[in-house]
Amino acid sequence: MSAAEETPQNATPSEPEVRELRFAYAAGVTPGKWIRRWEERMPDVPLHSFMSDDGAQLSVLRDGSADLSFVRLPVDREGLSVIPLYEEQPVVVAPKGHEVSLFEEVDLADLSAETFLDVQELGGPAMALQVVASGAGLVILPMSVARHFNVKDTVARKLTGAPGTEIALAWPSEATDEVIEEFIGIVRGRTAASSRQPSAKQEKPKREPKPDRRGTGSATKKPKVAQRYAPNPDKGRGKGSRKKGKR
Repeated sequence: MSAAEETPQNATPSEPEVRELRFAYAAGVTPGKWIRRWEERMPDVPLHSFMSDDGAQLSVLRDGSADLSFVRLPVDREGLSVIPLYEEQPVVVAPKGHEVSLFEEVDLADLSAETFLDVQELGGPAMALQVVASGAGLVILPMSVARHFNVKDTVARKLTGAPGTEIALAWPSEATDEVIEEFIGIVRGRTAASSRQPSAKQEKPKREPKPDRRGTGSATKKPKVAQRYAPNPDKGRGKGSRKKGKR
């Protein structure tokens, strides 16, 4: 039996897969404005987002769970394209009632006698803030992360003299295409009309050649144009010609 005979007669060709874009983001990143702009410009490409913790911000790219990821630097950049976006304000988080709550801003050098906890060893910022609330010590976090988790019985104050953190957009270099380029442009603030946006690069229609108005014959002459003004009556007269204003 041939392959054609084995195929059911009522079989329908499979529909092409719809292109979609997936991105992950670290805690503290607020992607709402980028999502809104994407939906306005690219309504035919569904956009899906989800939050990933610091330990998974790159693994979601390696295992294909996300096409792009908003990451907190530093990260291992091997095989990735990484665009730094903005720096984050660090804060010190202390238990409620701690003396740092008396100030709007604190310098790290003034906290040398304090006990600082390691956020990663405690299992991430959510658990670390719970430990801080118990009075076991202080932690340093990006302000956006402290606000995101907002654990009761803790206070956060701006911290100077401490190294800041930076948010970047990362994606596998080999996976770059027009859809990803469009998203990168939106994140970087390019307008819809920007020449660097793939959606704005549309082929201009070719202009049709102008018709030959000279006619087909080489001996065709242009029609004479009627003279608009009467000839100057004084032109060609001698020295005795009258001029305006003289007698």
